[in-house]
Amino acid sequence: MTSESDRWYDAAAGPVVRPYAMTRGRTSHAAEAKLDLIALVVTETEADDEAALDDHTLSPEHLDIIERCRQQATSVAELAADLDLPVGVVRVLVGDLLEASHVHIHKPVPPAELPDESILREVINGLRAL
Repeated sequence: MTSESDRWYDAAAGPVVRPYAMTRGRTSHAAEAKLDLIALVVTETEADDEAALDDHTLSPEHLDIIERCRQQATSVAELAADLDLPVGVVRVLVGDLLEASHVHIHKPVPPAELPDESILREVINGLRAL
């Protein structure tokens, strides 16, 4: 029997799984370049959700990500916060799902690539002048 001083977690914490165990020791994924904090993760179709549930290689965390992204597109940062996992772990898990075609990524348009408001006003004014 172990003494109380030998316990490395408290009763309120419950079972603890280290992040490297969730990612099988991986700290990055081949899809890492696509997965910045604001990248939106979207679950594929309902049929793919069924396939994901039948995929026994997926962890409960993978399935949680699929479930959260089924309802609406969710950023990598939001997933990390919702699942209470480090961003690096979420990137690896989402990379796994991306590789298995269970999700896809939408990258928002950076503000620098959006059209300038003054140009849009000039176009509107030009159209009104016609």
